[in-house]
Amino acid sequence: MTVDVVIEDTRWTILDALANAAIPAALAGLDPGWEVVVLGCDDARIAELNTEFRGKPMPTNVLSWPSEDRHPDVAPNDLELGDIAIAYDTCLREAAEQGKSFEAHVTHLLVHATLHLLGHDHIDDEGATRMEALEIQILRTLGFPDPYADDILNPAAL
Repeated sequence: MTVDVVIEDTRWTILDALANAAIPAALAGLDPGWEVVVLGCDDARIAELNTEFRGKPMPTNVLSWPSEDRHPDVAPNDLELGDIAIAYDTCLREAAEQGKSFEAHVTHLLVHATLHLLGHDHIDDEGATRMEALEIQILRTLGFPDPYADDILNPAAL
């Protein structure tokens, strides 16, 4: 298994450690030969990517590009699962706004993006419910609370 972390923004001092915990946890049970590339960038770079690939000229927290179209119930054929880009500025701001630790928020976004690489989506209520349940389960295995709980700082949310 390989998580290649590319750092464009030097503030991403913890991205390698977080990605190497979150992504394998999200891929538990799959063939261990998979590869994911993670780009740690700033808001300017992710805004460029968001404009180019989604036609949305603004920063976002995380983007993902699966290497092929996948269905979440079918194991991937291609061990190169895809790429993820994550923006430091937006993640830091969102974590503060939501009263979460930066590490918890980034880990959640990495798990979320990895599930997208596997074909999961949240376009409809059924997909969103399924994806959120997986995220909560994976994050709990990593020792993080439910990111969707009303009181994220409440230890009972674990």
